[in-house]
Amino acid sequence: MAVAFVGLGSNLADPVAQVRHALIALNDLPRSRVLKYSSLYSSAPVGYLNQPDFINAVAQIETALAPRELLDALLALELECGRTREFIYAPRTLDLDLLLYDGLVHHEHGLTIPHPQMHLRAFVLQPLCEIAPECVIPQIGLASELLARCEGQQLERRSDAAE
Repeated sequence: MAVAFVGLGSNLADPVAQVRHALIALNDLPRSRVLKYSSLYSSAPVGYLNQPDFINAVAQIETALAPRELLDALLALELECGRTREFIYAPRTLDLDLLLYDGLVHHEHGLTIPHPQMHLRAFVLQPLCEIAPECVIPQIGLASELLARCEGQQLERRSDAAE
């Protein structure tokens, strides 16, 4: 069994409910189970700014799925929740990113592990550090040290995911 971290985000159709639903649905992925999940955080959009703020969280899962199988399952869950891809950084009902997978460094078409932008984004690093304070992003560094470099990125803890 591998340990993976998944980033969750939503800014459409009741984002809090979307992220909470996805946290539950991650337990229904084949040969996988959620070990921990973070609080919910509110963050400003990145890239395309003319859209609502996001609700974000991170889940730690244990899985027997290979990285590509896990990504495919995450993408299928996004579709089930109404995700469309109109343009890059577009508003979305659900965004699921495979952030880390068992310390693996991997790149193939459509899949890069660790997620290529995660070390630059407080909305990923803060919830990650909440559930895995000693987490190391392979070939990059300690997540908590990287988070300290993200000062100025506004992030607000909204609630526990289970509330």
